[in-house]
Amino acid sequence: MSLSPRTLATLALLALPAAAFAQSSSPSREQWTLGIGAAAVDSPYAGEGTRVRPFPLIGYEGERFFLRGISGGMHVYESGGFTVDAILSPRLHGFDISDLGQAELRANGVDPALLRDRDDGLDAGARLSYGGTWGAISFDAVHDITGTSEGYELALDYRYTWLLPRGALTANLGTSWMSDDLAGYYFGTLDEEVARGVTAYAPGSAAVPRIGLTATVPLGTTKWQLLGSVEVQFLPDALRDSPLLDADRERSGRVVLGLSRRL
Repeated sequence: MSLSPRTLATLALLALPAAAFAQSSSPSREQWTLGIGAAAVDSPYAGEGTRVRPFPLIGYEGERFFLRGISGGMHVYESGGFTVDAILSPRLHGFDISDLGQAELRANGVDPALLRDRDDGLDAGARLSYGGTWGAISFDAVHDITGTSEGYELALDYRYTWLLPRGALTANLGTSWMSDDLAGYYFGTLDEEVARGVTAYAPGSAAVPRIGLTATVPLGTTKWQLLGSVEVQFLPDALRDSPLLDADRERSGRVVLGLSRRL
């Protein structure tokens, strides 16, 4: 089973919810987290199926800067429970057409030979968050700065953490709104593909709701901890109708297990 750099990076990003790092972070000093995990990612793209891959767990939390997986940022403003962060994060939604199911694409009325691979991008933007005993709410606004999709995304999330006798359990409810350029690049057909004879499909802007659950369990009195996470995304009609996706696909998801150590 070969592991491409894209696969490793994608899984690192997918498998590291902010809640997992926030539970172990200390605002008064620097802290590193290193570990390893595995993820089962249920891809919605035609014929790609479920991928099970290992990935690295890397985290850094400081008074000013932070690193969570392959995403990072800087705390710009903090007051009470309110925080403004500048964030930089790769958008690893790219895929190679050769990795998709050729028969499934043809069944959707698309000739794979006329399609073009979708590239990864790099997003930059801001995150506003506010938290208290009632939980935490965050709002992200990011834009592709590489010109790959030339799109942007807005995301709103609510998290609540229960402290257990051993460990913590965090529930997440949120939604992401993709601009028409962003959704069109990863879920629609491109102008150059249409020029080759592919049927034009433009989903327009799209909102993708999601729910998730993350559990962290410390191992005894050591600095080691287990991480488990599950998330489900619900695809709107505009994306479900894409000829690049499995027919009648309504949702996608991932399951993650990891082991990490605070340094």
